[in-house]
Amino acid sequence: MPDLTAEDRAFVDSLVGDQPAGWDVAGELPDDVLRKLGTRGLLCAQVPTAHGGIGASSRSNGEFTAHVGSLCSSLRSVMTSQGMAAWTVQKLGDSAQRAAHLRRLTGGQLAAVCFSEPAAGSDLAAMGTTIRRVGDSVVVDGHKKWATAAAYADLLVVFGRYEDGAAAVVVPTSAPGVRVERVIDPLGCRAAGHAHVRLDDVRLPADSLLGGVAQGLPLLVTTALAYGRFSVAWGCVGILRACRTAAAEHASTRQQFGRPIAEHQLVARHLAELYIAEQTASRVCEHASDCWDAGSPEVVVATVLAKHVAAGNAARGAGSAVQVLASAAATDGHVVARAYRDAKLMEIIEGSSEICQLILAEHATSVR
Repeated sequence: MPDLTAEDRAFVDSLVGDQPAGWDVAGELPDDVLRKLGTRGLLCAQVPTAHGGIGASSRSNGEFTAHVGSLCSSLRSVMTSQGMAAWTVQKLGDSAQRAAHLRRLTGGQLAAVCFSEPAAGSDLAAMGTTIRRVGDSVVVDGHKKWATAAAYADLLVVFGRYEDGAAAVVVPTSAPGVRVERVIDPLGCRAAGHAHVRLDDVRLPADSLLGGVAQGLPLLVTTALAYGRFSVAWGCVGILRACRTAAAEHASTRQQFGRPIAEHQLVARHLAELYIAEQTASRVCEHASDCWDAGSPEVVVATVLAKHVAAGNAARGAGSAVQVLASAAATDGHVVARAYRDAKLMEIIEGSSEICQLILAEHATSVR
């Protein structure tokens, strides 16, 4: 598989520059930055070359995701959303749907995935959104909450109840009956375009229904969340790298009591713990990606493990970084201030830490 290159990283660096602090304060990413990354295929780099993508391996895309995550978690969140949408189309769509939609997602159009609802978060079986077949059309009704990147999206991949099971449908945000309401001042990833989506009698061509048939909800959810968990996990590695770099630089230059604070043992402990957290998260993510690339049956549990470990480490590591930098990081938009808020959300999205623990506990009892 092709690898993402140093040139790809340099391209992202040139677009991002020193702007993430301003994006975080403003709560918005520039549309042209997202479109340029999308047109180059970097928002969903694992899409095969046959559909205009890069065809990157999970390992290569993961390292690239960590790099973007170290720069701006909001931008990485949009990457996660785009990648989840593309992966869902790739796995659930028929050949014609893959050919049509994946080209759009590697050609500059933006996508979001709509799971959660007011009464359905971790318990997605409680979803109330419905998808109905009416003649040559499907009709979608429902209310989705906290859809990352929906405020920027041209397309929504919406999950809902269909016939005796569930289904995913591709919904243009321009379709009549679609209303996107941006979440104002979210705690973290403030520029990621979080939004609530209302779907009122949205009528679409029947071929908008991925695969064209009802499927089991667990299969649908696992398909999309597998990619999302993998992407979030690597993004958390990026958060940890940014925190470690900022904390080490500050501790090496900040003097107290006649010497750099890095030489004070209790500060040094924070630096050591940050390094351990980053290295541990990196190793579990590498293992998950290697399982993904090898087609290993262990990929599901490896991905859940990576997401759980990396998110928890990022939240604790960001707290340590704030402690080391103290007032130097207590400014809105500062890389460590952003990390502190962003990392906490990573323990919630794509399966909370508690849900991950339940999955891992079930696996532990099945392995004897």
